[in-house]
Amino acid sequence: MQSQRFAAGVDTVGSVTLANLLARTQFDGAVVACGNARGMDLAASVAPFILRGVTLLGVEAVRPRLASRREAWVRLARDLDKEALSRMSETIRFSEALERAKKIVEGRVRGRIVVAIG
Repeated sequence: MQSQRFAAGVDTVGSVTLANLLARTQFDGAVVACGNARGMDLAASVAPFILRGVTLLGVEAVRPRLASRREAWVRLARDLDKEALSRMSETIRFSEALERAKKIVEGRVRGRIVVAIG
């Protein structure tokens, strides 16, 4: 277990990154796992689940139902704080994507990275 830092989180990397996010999630927090860029393994303890009541939710994004997908886009458009998203976002050139991906896998990137194509 690590010190509590996050009320919730979304992990697209998996492996060690997901294990660390779980270990730093606060009491009654929730973590959504929706990717495995770093790997499918999860070297984690059950401690966050039984000592802090952390919930791990898996998102299956390969074949989501069309109605669910539409509702998600409607809710994002309505509820997402666009200013907060802008503050945590960075746009990079396509030529920078591979180097940035390496940093993501190493756990050295925070926020949202947008890759500009062309």
